[in-house]
Amino acid sequence: MRIILVNREIVTLFSEARVITGTNGLSDHAPGIDTPSEQNPKLGLYPDQVPTDKERYQRLVGKLIYLSHTRLDIAYAVRIVSQFMYSPSEDHMSAVMRILRYLKVTYGKGLMFYKYGHTDVEEYIDVDWVGSVTDRHSMSGYFTFVSGSLVTWRSKKQKVVSRSSAEAEYRGMAQGIFERSWVWNQKPMDLYCDNKAAIAIVHNHVQHDRTKHVKVDRHFVKEKLDAEIISFPFISFEYQLADVLTKAVSTTVFLNSLDKLGMRDIFAPT
Repeated sequence: MRIILVNREIVTLFSEARVITGTNGLSDHAPGIDTPSEQNPKLGLYPDQVPTDKERYQRLVGKLIYLSHTRLDIAYAVRIVSQFMYSPSEDHMSAVMRILRYLKVTYGKGLMFYKYGHTDVEEYIDVDWVGSVTDRHSMSGYFTFVSGSLVTWRSKKQKVVSRSSAEAEYRGMAQGIFERSWVWNQKPMDLYCDNKAAIAIVHNHVQHDRTKHVKVDRHFVKEKLDAEIISFPFISFEYQLADVLTKAVSTTVFLNSLDKLGMRDIFAPT
């Protein structure tokens, strides 16, 4: 891991990114690409899929998982391909090669840290309801900012099927709040959510039949809300930064989000 100092700190694994793209079949003339994932991907397990080299697939995905520790921009794409480690197909390998093509032209990207002069803790949470083609589980994602800089993120498939988008978002809230436990702060953490129904469940003290099956998460979230550890401001979907952790978005949305998240290229002119 490299820490580059240019009037600020940028954490990057650029050397490792160059090595992995240079040793896995990407020639100098292979075109780069602006995003690591194709929009609306349909990757899954199908009976007619053509198998690929399992050992090579596992080796490449393992390296990409390592890179994703500093490259939040590939977190969602890597999470998707990592689901097929034991039965990869040519379609899955093509998705891996797309990530490599993206890294080829973005190997200098890293996470920048500024000193903003405050101690606010903020979190952006998003869920792609029943987004998995294979089992219809939802995908959760969150970003946690401390003092204005991004410090943690996660893209993860939920363990159970949710019966509504509000339920899926509510489960995602509970996952994100766990991050708050290691950050001590006198002020509540703002957890930005773009699902009004999920926020309404948080503030509704009456437990209805439609929500009692998520009662463990409900009690956990309510406990933190009553203790004034968290607050739930609504944010419009166009400002929801966590979208890039739950789904493949357009190039414009993707690049705008990375800029707001603090991703910078160490080789870009200053």
